[in-house]
Amino acid sequence: MNDSLYQRIEQNPRFKELVAKRDRFAWTLSAIMLALYVAFILLIAFEPQVLGTRISADSPMTLGIPLGVGLILSAFVLTGIYVKRANGEFDRMNQEILDEVQK
Repeated sequence: MNDSLYQRIEQNPRFKELVAKRDRFAWTLSAIMLALYVAFILLIAFEPQVLGTRISADSPMTLGIPLGVGLILSAFVLTGIYVKRANGEFDRMNQEILDEVQK
């Protein structure tokens, strides 16, 4: 690609819309993940006995283990959500912009 093509892409209003949508979505998912981590850390700091509670009376596993695993799995889920939207809506918008500026 040449410089004039890059300039047409950067000046395209749909490109600016794509960048804004993608950034807003990424920041939203990041905020969700941050909130989950902060909530987990605050639970550890202020209510550690909750995490130390056994799942059942005869189980050696405490509530902290599934909550920790759930926290890790939530990162995978949020990543999957981003990838699904990026490979769908964002890629489609990107291709439409490229088609438009290459005319």
